[in-house]
Amino acid sequence: MKSIRTRLGVVPAMAAALALAACGGTTAASPGTSGGAALIHTASMKVGDKTETVLKNKAGLTLYYFTPDTATAIACSGGCATTWPPLLADIGAPTSAATLPGRLSVTDGANGKQVLYNGHPLYTYSKDADAGDAYGQGIGGKWFAATADLAAASASASGYRY
Repeated sequence: MKSIRTRLGVVPAMAAALALAACGGTTAASPGTSGGAALIHTASMKVGDKTETVLKNKAGLTLYYFTPDTATAIACSGGCATTWPPLLADIGAPTSAATLPGRLSVTDGANGKQVLYNGHPLYTYSKDADAGDAYGQGIGGKWFAATADLAAASASASGYRY
């Protein structure tokens, strides 16, 4: 009689374990989906003396571009990339939460698989801590907040295009 109770107790335990495993499998993110969240977001914020639609990363931090960069050559790497961390792509195409008038692409450069918007490599600024920060705007006359209407870079991207 004891063996029947033991066997009956094992069946519900196994069913519960299988159900939990199945639940965990359905919520896991597929590679390259960035956990289901878009890589690029936008927000309206004051940049200089006017309100702009600015590109943001998943954490809501302002994205910037560096004027010495081109679509085919990354000028900010090494120590520069410590102060200006590059926006890197997960496996797959970069995505945007909002429809953008420009084109997202990826180039495989010195910083890894870096995301570009209209051929401009994108970065965050290490001194920005909150979504409303844009402390990198205009630094050295070469760093600027990336806006949705950012003009295409002069050279075409040599990396992956999506």
